[in-house]
Amino acid sequence: MSRKLTYYDKANNWLKNSLSIRLITIGILILLLLIPVTTVQNLIRERENRQREAIEEVSSKWSNVQTITGLILTVPYTTHTRVYDADNSDNYELINTTKYAHFLPDSLVIVGDIFPEMRYRGIYEVIIYKSDLNISGTLSMPEFDEWKIEDENVLWGDAFVALGLTDLRGIQENVSLQWDGTQYDLNPGVESNDVISSGISSRIPIQKGLSNPGKLDYSLNIKLNGSSSLNFIPIGKSTSVTLNSTWKNPSFGGAFLPDKREMDNDGFSANWNISHLNRPYPQSFRGETNGVVESAFGVELFVPVDEYQKSMRSAKYAALFITLTFLVFFFIQIMNRIKIHPIQYFIVGLALCVFYVLLIAISEHLPFKISYFLASVSIIAMITLYAKSISKDNTITKLIGLILVILYLFIFSIIQMQDYALLVGSIGLFIVLGIIMYLSRKIDWYAVQPNTKS
Repeated sequence: MSRKLTYYDKANNWLKNSLSIRLITIGILILLLLIPVTTVQNLIRERENRQREAIEEVSSKWSNVQTITGLILTVPYTTHTRVYDADNSDNYELINTTKYAHFLPDSLVIVGDIFPEMRYRGIYEVIIYKSDLNISGTLSMPEFDEWKIEDENVLWGDAFVALGLTDLRGIQENVSLQWDGTQYDLNPGVESNDVISSGISSRIPIQKGLSNPGKLDYSLNIKLNGSSSLNFIPIGKSTSVTLNSTWKNPSFGGAFLPDKREMDNDGFSANWNISHLNRPYPQSFRGETNGVVESAFGVELFVPVDEYQKSMRSAKYAALFITLTFLVFFFIQIMNRIKIHPIQYFIVGLALCVFYVLLIAISEHLPFKISYFLASVSIIAMITLYAKSISKDNTITKLIGLILVILYLFIFSIIQMQDYALLVGSIGLFIVLGIIMYLSRKIDWYAVQPNTKS
């Protein structure tokens, strides 16, 4: 009986003192803590989705993202198709079909101002804007000769011009078009959706040969509301767009970037100049054509990396952060012969996970930097006090607190950077690994006994 008890004691002591078992246990704990880390990341996504829903709700009541297409001249024409009798090939019926030819302007000039506003839905910020735009240019008299369409088949009196807008609710005032010296009121709806599916239009009867020799001038002013971004389609043979705004953080995107842009504390100004050779569709075509939507460009009233993006970026480093913290406790344990139970490791890991929950909750009400400071100070204080209760040594406690401060500052510096985050993170990990290798270079891992001190 005594021999069995001695064997049990030896086995029990080996389990308690084995560094291999302890490292395996720590590894298992890290894997288990990935479960709450994943839960935290899901929480961030959920809150981000709620923010997106709030933005969509406000935008749906104000006006959505606006994309302007136009002005386009459309002229209907008639085609004749013979449908032969199946029983008698000499008999046929002539079917008349109305189709549409579209003519894009020679020049399209858009000059406007964007006036951003910040609205709130609960705790969420939503960017909306008002804009005042002037659209002008010239357009050549349409020609059907290249398509071999007889003039008598062209319905000149049914021609119309259309301006494409993605959300008509954004129009604030009646829109009048100055067309070749005559004023026309634009009305909602477009007769043909070959190019424009949503917009405003007006019928413009054209008497071929009676206008200016081949050139038609047009201009209009429109006050338009929208949300987040304002975009344009470069339908002119030469397209020029100039925008000014008081928004300090624009993001230029789409198929074309501005040729000139200026940004300062007073806002931004940008100018695009685009040739028809830069886009995949011609100046005149029949029916539908490809590449119109894909050629859009414009500006987004961009909010710099928000609290959810920064929180998610910090949460992606959670596994690394937990591993480094556990590594600190492990080295202190074996070098100072302190008993640290796996449950105590797990409690420290949970505290590190709670940091991210605190960060998300506070950052919804305070700036991210302040939120990070409050959450990190709270967790550092909690873990440091807990470490003191374990080690009973003020020097070790101060060391753990200092290392935690350095780790949190390191993570903060990474998530604040966008272009250099990977570089700084890699260099930081290289330095940490070098320090660990230096401190552990003289440890006899086979002889060390970490749990001899009570």
